[in-house]
Amino acid sequence: EEQQRLLRNQPDQPENPKVLRIAIIGAPNAGKSTLSNQLLGRKVFPVSKKVHTTRCKARGVVTYKDTQLIILDTPGLTNPLKAKRHNLDPAMLTDPWDSMKRADLVLVLVDVSDHWTRDSLSQEVLKCLSRFPHVPSVLVLNKVDLLKKKFILLDLVTELTEGVVNGKKLQALKRNSSSSAEASPAITQTSPKDGTRESDRLQETHRAQEGFSLDNDGDARASESNLVTEEQGPKRYGPRDLKNMKGWPGFQEIFMLAALHGEEVNTLKRYLLMQAKPGPWEFHSEVLTSQSPQEICNNIIREKILEYLPHEVPYNVTQVLEMWEEGPSGELLIVQNLLVPRKSHMMMLIGRQGKVISRIAQEAGQDLMNVFLCDVHLKLKVDLKS
Repeated sequence: EEQQRLLRNQPDQPENPKVLRIAIIGAPNAGKSTLSNQLLGRKVFPVSKKVHTTRCKARGVVTYKDTQLIILDTPGLTNPLKAKRHNLDPAMLTDPWDSMKRADLVLVLVDVSDHWTRDSLSQEVLKCLSRFPHVPSVLVLNKVDLLKKKFILLDLVTELTEGVVNGKKLQALKRNSSSSAEASPAITQTSPKDGTRESDRLQETHRAQEGFSLDNDGDARASESNLVTEEQGPKRYGPRDLKNMKGWPGFQEIFMLAALHGEEVNTLKRYLLMQAKPGPWEFHSEVLTSQSPQEICNNIIREKILEYLPHEVPYNVTQVLEMWEEGPSGELLIVQNLLVPRKSHMMMLIGRQGKVISRIAQEAGQDLMNVFLCDVHLKLKVDLKS
């Protein structure tokens, strides 16, 4: 009831409100929901190692002083064939596109630890970017902590940007004269023209925008530009062009981070706060997400099901909420029925001596306590679909 009231009522507007709507897109399992949770400071979006954990677009809200960031966490961009294989709702094909229509800025997330996909953007991502060329885009290289050879990042930047950042062509990479043969050359990001130092608190963001150099440990630190650039004018790309492209030459900035551990996420967050433009808030300052508590609950339980059930089995589980009540001491009492199409799936979900379903209930219950900040008693039942 409290969440519904906050979503229904008019936001508490500050004197000079600013807002930025951010669409996070990328291939399935790139870490979009993990990054969203880190930006929010609390886990409200489901995360698992399996693809298509996020089933619909959901909004997260970061409110800091007079600025509101609205994060549009979207399903991974996919195609109709993969959607059918994973039993996905048709909306998952259109939700990312709908988010782009409302976005003021788009973050394109790439998992650099996946050596099969990291050296090129998917055709779905490129189509999305080319259809909305007016929306400023930022490249975010995620999971950099998993890379043993950090110099690979330099090649990835060149591939994923088509050698162009912020309208400038990257002509050459020069090594620092003081660096050893193994040391990585600098990766430079160009600062926005209207970027101004507002306070000491934002200095780290400016350093991030000016450039990175990667030491042998892979830590990102500010450095002077070693990247020679020349102006590159805007260009339109048609379907034929996209087929021959591996990257997108329209990125304004590049960030490198490890979303799971929160490394460099605050640098990105401060940059996003600086990009906000004057405009009314969409949500009350106490709102963290547009999801209802029941939707958060369903997503967290499904996350655990995805984690502990093999292959395609979890995509066929239907969740039915049977009870949602507040107990005498303020605790939340939840009973949910999990319906599966086959008896073999039922046995896998229950597990030997009920260990699998018990573990799912225990871990989901703990996550729900962290989200709702109250005691949660969660009971899960398993039945065959009639």
